[in-house]
Amino acid sequence: MKAALKKINKYIPIGSMVIFAMLPIAALIHIVSVFSPRFADFFNIRIASVFRAVAAFLTGWMPFSFAETIIIFLPAMLIIAIFGIIPNVSSEKTKSWRYITSLLSVIAYIYIIFVFTLGTGYQGSSVTEKLGMQRRGISADELYKTAEALTEAVNREADGVRFDSNGSSIMPYSVGELNKKLNDAYINASKKYDFIAPLRSNVKSVALSEPMTYTHIAGVYTFFTGEANVNINFPDYTLPYTMAHEMSHQRGIAPEDEANFMAYLVCMESDDPYIRYCGTQNLLEYVYSALSRADRSLYREVYSKLDAHVVNEMRAYNAFFEKYEENVVASVSGTINNTYLTLQGTQGTRSYGLVADLAVIGYIEGFLTF
Repeated sequence: MKAALKKINKYIPIGSMVIFAMLPIAALIHIVSVFSPRFADFFNIRIASVFRAVAAFLTGWMPFSFAETIIIFLPAMLIIAIFGIIPNVSSEKTKSWRYITSLLSVIAYIYIIFVFTLGTGYQGSSVTEKLGMQRRGISADELYKTAEALTEAVNREADGVRFDSNGSSIMPYSVGELNKKLNDAYINASKKYDFIAPLRSNVKSVALSEPMTYTHIAGVYTFFTGEANVNINFPDYTLPYTMAHEMSHQRGIAPEDEANFMAYLVCMESDDPYIRYCGTQNLLEYVYSALSRADRSLYREVYSKLDAHVVNEMRAYNAFFEKYEENVVASVSGTINNTYLTLQGTQGTRSYGLVADLAVIGYIEGFLTF
């Protein structure tokens, strides 16, 4: 046995051998979860949650985004890898194989981490099923009723919010303080929803947030580092909802519409009026968008009832985003994100907006009260 391992080690490093040995286990878990939502739920809630928590703990102490650092240095790392492989291929065969298998093991490692952290979250039962809601088609009239109730709710919440001269709301605390408040809200949510782990985590502010805005990405959960990352260049009112969304991924809610829905539910668990305002406002925008496509006249009718401060908030956001709206980087990042989400069995980037369906079903069936 030792002799055989020593012979294999000539071509494959020990670390790579360990990774390749784990690869079929990860593949088996992935395959079983595809065919068995019940197994996927068990693994995601009971086992993967531990891996996510460990990953979040290992990187949480860093005052910067480790994932962002990796991405920044990735081009240099690829160049080093490419130029490192050429002399090895052209010289000694043993070194060449060790180098190639090392690179392949990195890819295998990323896949293994994906399966053991977030992968099974795409295969389990939906949040609607977990909450006892029945997903179905919705009508324009139901959209209108939900939009009307949300409009009344956001008008109430806006009473306790400060706005600047440009119309944007002002977050009355730092991003770090917001992080603590959302952790408290998630602890409250974990007591109500048994599929949410009682995890406290540090959300990372992206250092290159302004350039990141050109990709149209407001936040991202990087499963390979366990970090929930947020783009702090976006207007204040988007931050609580975006952070809650990425923290949902960090707690195993994988599909984008479900993470959006959970972000709203968590914001409502907060005792902070600004967080509740932001959660309501962001959900309202998704419902408005769906209603405007379904029936423009009903959309205009409910929009006319919106508080002037909230209208100005939306106008200020549109003015902010105009600079970043049309560019090649956004098209490329959108295509990549759409491809990734489609491969996970979702409706691609369109799935973000499907939270409107969940809001309507929740309200019409009495699960939500705005």
